[in-house]
Amino acid sequence: MKNLAVARRYAKALLMIGKEDGQTETYKEELNRIAELIQREKTLEQALVNPLYNAAGRRKVLESVIEKMNLSKVMNSFLLLVFEKGRLGFIGNINEFYQKLADELKGVARASLVSATELSSEAVEKIRESLSKRTGKDIVLKIEHDPTLIGGIVTRIGDLVLDGSIKTQLLNMRESLKRGESV
Repeated sequence: MKNLAVARRYAKALLMIGKEDGQTETYKEELNRIAELIQREKTLEQALVNPLYNAAGRRKVLESVIEKMNLSKVMNSFLLLVFEKGRLGFIGNINEFYQKLADELKGVARASLVSATELSSEAVEKIRESLSKRTGKDIVLKIEHDPTLIGGIVTRIGDLVLDGSIKTQLLNMRESLKRGESV
């Protein structure tokens, strides 16, 4: 839990800088690129965070990656600070928090939509519009399919879960029957 608090603190600090200099979106894209690279390339991650390698060598690797990625001065300084504080291992969590905070700043909410079957683009758009009206935010939907739902959809926006799946309805009916309630 402490790790998440640390990640949130770094993400908020970077967001404040982005608000001041108007580069929130640039930092969002850069941070996402570096976090995805480190997550994807496990040997790079080890070269950057494994304490068995000396700090000077690990810093050189980071500086080389930053240079090759052509990152902004602020992102360069931010990543070096995160490294110096021994927090580079949290870059994935820092990125997640930063993405959410930057989206909130723009009035964007990310939601997931899980359906039992493939939905038409019109149906997806209607759901997106409905969620947008309900939340007052522009919704970015991540769509997945799960045949075990039998039918219906499950939508998640942050902590809010809207479960209209047949599977859940059947489970609720079963629980009601077990308790002796009429359905």
